[in-house]
Amino acid sequence: MYAIIDIETTGGSAHTEKITEIAIYVHDGEKVIKEYSTLINPERSIPYFITSLTGITNEMVADAPRFYEVAKEIVEITEGMVFVAHNSNFDYSFVKQEFKSLGYDYSRKQLCTVKLSRKLMPGKKSYSLGKLCDELGIEINGRHRAAGDALATVYLFERLLELDKNKGLMQPAKKLILSGIHHNFNPDKIYKLPKTAGVYYFFNDDEELIYIGKSNNIQKRIIQHFGNEKSARSIKMKGSIVDIHYQETGSELIALLLESDEIKKHKPIFNHAQRRSSFTNGFYKYYDQKGYMRLQIGKTNRTDSPLTAFSSQEEAKNHMHRLITEFQLCQKLCGVYQTDGACFHYGISECKGACIGKESADDYNKRAEEAISRFEFINNNFMVIDKGRNNEERSIVLVENGKYKGFGYCDLSTLNGQSELVKDCIKSYSDNRD
Repeated sequence: MYAIIDIETTGGSAHTEKITEIAIYVHDGEKVIKEYSTLINPERSIPYFITSLTGITNEMVADAPRFYEVAKEIVEITEGMVFVAHNSNFDYSFVKQEFKSLGYDYSRKQLCTVKLSRKLMPGKKSYSLGKLCDELGIEINGRHRAAGDALATVYLFERLLELDKNKGLMQPAKKLILSGIHHNFNPDKIYKLPKTAGVYYFFNDDEELIYIGKSNNIQKRIIQHFGNEKSARSIKMKGSIVDIHYQETGSELIALLLESDEIKKHKPIFNHAQRRSSFTNGFYKYYDQKGYMRLQIGKTNRTDSPLTAFSSQEEAKNHMHRLITEFQLCQKLCGVYQTDGACFHYGISECKGACIGKESADDYNKRAEEAISRFEFINNNFMVIDKGRNNEERSIVLVENGKYKGFGYCDLSTLNGQSELVKDCIKSYSDNRD
């Protein structure tokens, strides 16, 4: 399923400009099955030269919805879809940035009809939407308006689908391994990897271990590595990989513990940041004047102790967003959304409105306390029982005297027996802050 999208904006930079109009055509690979289009109030003045190009004036958008008012609908319409656009990086970056400003991570697979046209229709004088459509006889009814350009992209996309029947370029994942890989690496290895939780290892041409990672889905995560070209380091690592090993763990917790130990033991060159046992950012709590518990991310060099600590601010933010989602906490009270009014989640009915007094402090604080209780050991001696590598097995993590002792696996019959037998299944690992 594809969401074919076009936007109009107040300018060319996603970081400084805003969307003024968006159109979405949902396509099932054969036909359009849903349409959506709306003007958007950018909450700023539209430059004259933009109005001259698009015809969209400040008066036209004055009463239009703001992006946060249509954000939920855009999420729902494009859920599970491939994001298709002519020069998709432009449209996608604006949509992603609009959501980022609301504290939401918008992520979709992409297809660019400019890149596809170059591959499937080589030799054209121009691949701009207007000139390409002129050459192909595709009429654009409303050039430089979102609905007109998006519909023209639909017709172009259908031509490309027809040309692509036997080439497979429409599958976004295919492009991940077409370039930049080592000449001795066999891409078929990727598709033989398991889609389960575990730890994976990258080796170079000299059989040196260069990177260790973990994931809930080993294959999916490794495909992401091969598609990551955001930094010179990522490109260099991708080009160095010749072999991949892995250990299935069954449990994400076990994968985290094993990855931490393996990185500190082997110190792979591309795990530079993770080789340190440094926890620079933590969660802190305090109560505001209205009695609401507030959480914030701060440096761990403060005099007060954090509830828990993380190796980077990004890791802390990601964990905070997971807590917000799981416990319906307020983005504003957790310090991830700055506003004088309600947070974004309240606007899409995912927050109960503590930030504007709609929910009492007592009710909100119960959930907040439940969220932070996971950072404390209730007992000094315990075992964590989690999923195993198959249905007949469970993983066990052992903590004694408040210290992590190690993990292992045992079958269900042993688990139902004496705790001493279960301890025999534990492999000893060094205690560490992770």
